[in-house]
Amino acid sequence: MGADHTRPAPPAPPGVRRILVAAVVPLFLVTVVAALVLWPRDGREPAGGADLPRYHGTVTRVVTEPCPPTPEGGTGQATGPCGTVTVAAEQGPDAGRQVEAPLPSGPGAPRVEVGDKIILVELMDPADPTIKTYNIAEHQRGTPLVWLAVLFAVAIVAFGRWRGLAALGGLVASFAVLLGFVLPGIGAGQPPLLVAIVGAALIMFVVLYLTHGITAETSVAVLGTLGSLVLTGVLGTLATAATHLTGYGSEDATTLSMFQQNVDLHGLLLAGIIIGSLGVLDDVTVTQAATVTELANANPGLSRMQLYRAATRVGRAHIASTVNTIVLAYAGASLPLLLLLVADSRPVGEILTSEFMAQEIVRSAVATLGLIAAVPLTTGLAAVVRTAGRSGAATDAGPRPPSSRPPAERHDALEALGGAAAGRSGPERSTEAAW
Repeated sequence: MGADHTRPAPPAPPGVRRILVAAVVPLFLVTVVAALVLWPRDGREPAGGADLPRYHGTVTRVVTEPCPPTPEGGTGQATGPCGTVTVAAEQGPDAGRQVEAPLPSGPGAPRVEVGDKIILVELMDPADPTIKTYNIAEHQRGTPLVWLAVLFAVAIVAFGRWRGLAALGGLVASFAVLLGFVLPGIGAGQPPLLVAIVGAALIMFVVLYLTHGITAETSVAVLGTLGSLVLTGVLGTLATAATHLTGYGSEDATTLSMFQQNVDLHGLLLAGIIIGSLGVLDDVTVTQAATVTELANANPGLSRMQLYRAATRVGRAHIASTVNTIVLAYAGASLPLLLLLVADSRPVGEILTSEFMAQEIVRSAVATLGLIAAVPLTTGLAAVVRTAGRSGAATDAGPRPPSSRPPAERHDALEALGGAAAGRSGPERSTEAAW
């Protein structure tokens, strides 16, 4: 009869658990203290002045008409479409009444039809505040977004069950840390790199332990993730200094500098690398810790070095696919600017070394280096934890001889490490089962 692969992994020895607690708890406390020190305390008013009043409404009528000629003797027509839209206002001073707005036109203007739920913007005439007009700003997106979020949550819980529910809780916690600590802290003028590392550590502690439970395996993933995050921060600092990046490589960063002069854009670039790396890092570290655990559970006779080598082979395959994921994720988020660069007439060498492209190359390269470092670091820690407490022969010299292991365990080892050996026969198959 085959072995039960659903059985839980044996717990780590008490001594190992004490060591993990002694390593993780102080790091958690330091993270909490650092977060309290860096927590933004001044209630800063958002820059840019008061927003225009925005009200919900429903389109009841759309009338199109020919566009008037361009002014100042132009021969062409004004950019269309032209016409008026009648809207049933649902909020604001004209709630319950029909109001008119010009048909949206120009690049990026929303296309409206009867029955569309839209958002009206109220405009005042500076010369006569009693005169007001309305423009259509955009569509209401709340309802479809809510249904998409419900579908997202139901799918995760249906597939992951309690683990999926814990993952949703971790996602909420991640957004809470980002919106409540990281972004306000950077906006208040705190060092972006330090805020990002502390915020990423907070997210890591909450998400990993909430999603995967308080176990030795999770603690190993936490230590591997934290070590890789620090390494990523160091590499990012060195790389941005060597390439003389200023953080002004995008229009968004330049606009931000106009509204919030106290934000360190160079540090913000490093913070973005840290936050962007965290999601991929915890995926790799959790996978490596789980791989070592499953290999040790399937074949308890594997030595520490054999566990490390076998799990590292899995890590190599994971890294090979994840590297492509990182590059494509950065490219997908920057497609409009990449298209502008492709249309640029400058030589390729100048384009690649421009501030924007150098910034994206540094992002991808630093994140990948941190990711690669996470595999041996986490795998080594997990192998040490899983083999702790064994006899010296089993840990260092290799697995036990075939005669000292039960048939079910030998079958387990064959399944875990030599599935391809099922088609072999004779001494070759016996040797693989023993290993």
